[in-house]
Amino acid sequence: MQGRDAVLKIRNQIEYCVSGNYALFSDPIARMGGEKFSYMLPTYQALKGITESIYWKPSIMWVVDEVRVIRPIRTESKNIRPISYVAPKNTLSVYTYLADVSYQVRAHFIFNENRREDLGQDFNEHKHHNISKRMVEKGGRRDVFLGTRECQGYVEPCTFGEGEGYYDGYGELEFGVMFHGFDYPDETGHDILAARFWRPKMVNGVVQFLPPEEIPDEMKREIRPMKAKKFGKELHNFSGLEENVLQQEFAGEGGGTNELDAEIM
Repeated sequence: MQGRDAVLKIRNQIEYCVSGNYALFSDPIARMGGEKFSYMLPTYQALKGITESIYWKPSIMWVVDEVRVIRPIRTESKNIRPISYVAPKNTLSVYTYLADVSYQVRAHFIFNENRREDLGQDFNEHKHHNISKRMVEKGGRRDVFLGTRECQGYVEPCTFGEGEGYYDGYGELEFGVMFHGFDYPDETGHDILAARFWRPKMVNGVVQFLPPEEIPDEMKREIRPMKAKKFGKELHNFSGLEENVLQQEFAGEGGGTNELDAEIM
């Protein structure tokens, strides 16, 4: 596992706090019976998805470094009537949510080397970092969800580690085997969708995540073949840093578009 000092040295990090009334980071084992039971912690994949909702481009990949649990972990069960597309009548299920959650998250991005050939012109660290920090201040570019669509999340800037957390000084807590995330073909370069698992440990309220490449092979499972989606201007599905909305957002803050053209650090 990465040491805390190694996490702090990463240059292009962002830090934010995400909170909400409810969260549901589904345990895949519990879903087999048609009901959902949340993990006690947010998964790496869920936090990566939240970070991508704040800001994302196909040329970058977000790496979640660590998460800090601010509020006490408690659950709340609700009776849900999910829509049945097979049976003539809907059934009744029990979903167990996390209630009143708040997390501090630290993440950084790397460039997707599998896309250097077609998206290499978008590999501008300084611009992506500046835009992502602006998007944190704005609460994200897209709707933020805490594990599932019905659990709305709210993002705001923070300094990781500041403020009082419920588990400060609590010591170590282990949570057994948990889902870590998916290996997608566009990120791995292999035409296979795979799932990763790991054994998280929370120390004084902080969980430091293993990066995907450090998950051992015995903790991975192949799911099915999958092809990577292609992006490019010629395909009319990629504009990168030239996106009109980004230019307008920066211009609307009084900085004009020159700040987007700043020199790469």
